[in-house]
Amino acid sequence: MPPERSHHRLAFERTLASARETMVLSEVARLAIDSFRAAKVRFALTALGMGIGTASLILVVAISATGRQYILSEIQGIGTNLVYLDYAGGGSGAVTSTQSDFLTYDDERSIDEDVPAIAASSVVLEMHQDISINGITHNVLILGVEPEYRHIRNLVLLGGRFFDEEDESSHAKVADVTVPFARDRFGSTDAALGRTFQVNGIPFTIVGTFREKVETFGETEIADQTILIPYSVARYFIGTANVNEMYFSIRDAGDVESAAKQIVAAVHNDGLHQPNSVYEFQTMTALISLAGVVVNALTVMLLLVAGVTLAVGGVGIMNIMLATVRARTREIGIRKALGATAREIKLQFLMEAVFVSLFGGILGAVIGLGIPWSIRFLTSYRVPVSGWSAVVGLLASGIVGVIFGTLPARRAAAMDPIESLRYE
Repeated sequence: MPPERSHHRLAFERTLASARETMVLSEVARLAIDSFRAAKVRFALTALGMGIGTASLILVVAISATGRQYILSEIQGIGTNLVYLDYAGGGSGAVTSTQSDFLTYDDERSIDEDVPAIAASSVVLEMHQDISINGITHNVLILGVEPEYRHIRNLVLLGGRFFDEEDESSHAKVADVTVPFARDRFGSTDAALGRTFQVNGIPFTIVGTFREKVETFGETEIADQTILIPYSVARYFIGTANVNEMYFSIRDAGDVESAAKQIVAAVHNDGLHQPNSVYEFQTMTALISLAGVVVNALTVMLLLVAGVTLAVGGVGIMNIMLATVRARTREIGIRKALGATAREIKLQFLMEAVFVSLFGGILGAVIGLGIPWSIRFLTSYRVPVSGWSAVVGLLASGIVGVIFGTLPARRAAAMDPIESLRYE
């Protein structure tokens, strides 16, 4: 007798023997496994659909976690503890445009004393000035800032140094310039170090080059052609203590919002400004919250797509199981004729559907976890890997197997044994 026919005969004899008595769960599982062995290709292709769906779900979680991590790192590069303060104008009956109630250097000193949560602060004085380099005039943006400005704004120093407290107190004529400025005016960042330019005939020496740590989404006071000089020097070009804005770094990220409100209150309470002048603050808290909402929305959308893939795999399981029920009609009739109950028939086919689904889920979990781990192992990227996503994927695949396997199982259990025995 050929081996294939012998295998089918052995499986059929097991079915006859098991149908003569009430089956336990292990026997139901054994019958389900025997049916898979008889149709390995069909089983593998059916499970593959579930594997793709489960892998998609796990990868969606990994992608969303990576996106969240990237966005938060970009925002942290700007400064999660950052508070930006500027003058927004006056209210009803406020000062006229010729009497603008700008912030001043004295405001910063007063705020630092009144708000203990502040770790560092810097004023910013903006000036568009003509500078002379080798007799050629250029119009650039000059920012008068304090030494702490570098740390508050997370500037990356590419060469040289940033001016310090000694330069600030001695009114040293030194400057730090952006990378585009250094390249456009001197050919490279290294070539710019030690070179000089003149502002209103006053020579300044370039001591460092810098860039922002991350892109600031267009919301930045630093342009491509920007020069930073000590505020103590910049204030003499305008002749007043007025500043355009102030930046503060808060010690604890959880105190940012409350500290920002205290900063505004301190400006109004220092007695240097009119009560109806308006001062506004900005923080990264709102941007972080918005980024979280966007990432969560994208995650939900991608999970829905992965859910559709799982549903498609479930439909595939249901179709295959319906075809299996139809092909095994005579087997079902024999088992019922020998005493198998409708419950046992239903449990057998439902278990087959769940086994197919879980096998696909395990395959998908291996793929879904394997891809991020491979990226972590083969590249420098640290893609987040969540073991819980694999657990959720396996649970989802099991649930899909139960849902989409119920109809074929019920149809098999509801078959009439006499009609089933007549089926050819």
